[in-house]
Amino acid sequence: MGRARLDIMIEFATGELASGDTARVSRLVRILAAQHPDEKALTLCFALTSAASALEDVVQDHKTVSLAYKLAALVAADTLAVEALGRAPARAVDLLHFWRRVDPWFLTL
Repeated sequence: MGRARLDIMIEFATGELASGDTARVSRLVRILAAQHPDEKALTLCFALTSAASALEDVVQDHKTVSLAYKLAALVAADTLAVEALGRAPARAVDLLHFWRRVDPWFLTL
């Protein structure tokens, strides 16, 4: 993971979270995974957590920030599941495959 790519992911996530639009925030994980399939899956967690942390002190409505933290935790859980299936370290593309085959929750948000 290059620093520039991580910055792009965090910037994108911050923008989506700052929109306050629940639909945009819900699609955020799926979009990050699709746009950065070769990144480690935990990079998505880091980008979401960093973006939520950056907004936490600035926004009045913490509903979006809480949702971002929840999504990051669920991505971490799915990452552990993928790695338990033998794909370690899990990549974003592995998450997309896992969601298509096993748990489509992120694909239906």
